[in-house]
Amino acid sequence: MSAHLDWSKIDTVLLDMDGTLLDLHFDWHFWMEVIPQAYADKNQLSLAAAKKIIHEKIHSQTGTLNWYCLDYWTETLTLPIAELKRELKHQIKVHPEVMDFLAQLKAHNKHVIMVTNAHRDSLVLKLEMTEIGDYFDTIISSHDIGLPKENIKLWSEIQAIAPYTPERTLLIDDNLQALQSAKEYGIAYPLCATFISPKLDKIDPKEFAYFERYAEIMPN
Repeated sequence: MSAHLDWSKIDTVLLDMDGTLLDLHFDWHFWMEVIPQAYADKNQLSLAAAKKIIHEKIHSQTGTLNWYCLDYWTETLTLPIAELKRELKHQIKVHPEVMDFLAQLKAHNKHVIMVTNAHRDSLVLKLEMTEIGDYFDTIISSHDIGLPKENIKLWSEIQAIAPYTPERTLLIDDNLQALQSAKEYGIAYPLCATFISPKLDKIDPKEFAYFERYAEIMPN
């Protein structure tokens, strides 16, 4: 079902970053093209062989904190991941209407918290290249807590950093496992952001309420 939000019932907005606020093509291109090429060059492999190895390694860590951890991949692949990412920083892009949406949240005095699985090195780079950071009361990387958003315990751990009332909280994310864990914790409004990039397929929201453009859910 498409989203219909009653903003009078929402005090806190938890926002994911990659895919939700930022175009996911940056990360997709980095992990699917740039890293396999660098791995192939370093290990004297064909690009096809490198892609197969990288894909298997990434798939083996799905749903874990390692999947998002630049330190883990730097060690596992023996490649300077953060440095390679920085070389592509000009490709980081904010989705249309995101800045207006963030400004409206502040104008309506909502408590705005970023909760991202992104590693701090990646987070710092993306905040440096965009202006989204100015609109958040708190910015939390799941690496600070040691749990990914897929783990239900994360949502209670956040309470110690930025207290919120789950019954009056909206979570916007493109990660269905994160939305599911938040729903099970008791966050009342889990909302799927289906548009992650003009170059990538939309997310299938399954049973979750969803939206495509931020104009559809702008506070009024």
